Amino acid sequence: MRVLFSGRAKHDQLSDALTLLTGWTREGEQIRRTLAIDDTQHAALTERVKVVADALHLRPEISRRANHTHIRVGHGNVPLSEREVLLAARIEDAYRAVTQP
Repeated sequence: MRVLFSGRAKHDQLSDALTLLTGWTREGEQIRRTLAIDDTQHAALTERVKVVADALHLRPEISRRANHTHIRVGHGNVPLSEREVLLAARIEDAYRAVTQP
């Protein structure tokens, strides 16, 4: 059975979930992560993220600069949603998968 949360309780729940995501920082209504991975790992991660993001109907921003992959999830003018936090968790799963030997 699904529980209905007030806006404040939902915000607290999302904040709690974000604290469990190592390396992610919240900037307003967006969350960001920077990863030190090589070009091959970046390509593999991007493909995995694309599949998950499509399933969740989300469009994260992924860029590559100075040997780092930068990921941004969320929009600056819309509150973070459960789906965006879920995407961040799935990105972490994908990151672990592409960096394990």
